[in-house]
Amino acid sequence: MLFVDMLLVMVVALSFIPIMTGYCAASRGRSFWLWFALGWLLPIVSFLLLFALIARDELDPGRQLVREARNLLKEAEQKALQNRS
Repeated sequence: MLFVDMLLVMVVALSFIPIMTGYCAASRGRSFWLWFALGWLLPIVSFLLLFALIARDELDPGRQLVREARNLLKEAEQKALQNRS
């Protein structure tokens, strides 16, 4: 029984990086399952690669403008729907 408990703890501990990588990817609009699988195959590499992709998105002024424009359009659409009601 002790072996099974230790094995379960190891699996949960090893699942931390793939789950975190998948969650971060999904929160940025990327595929959870793809990044989860990459997290299992290449745990540290996939995490660093995802971090670099997120940093590139956050530091690029053009992408920030696009994100702000999408938010403005979403707000305008919600106001237009509220005015119809």
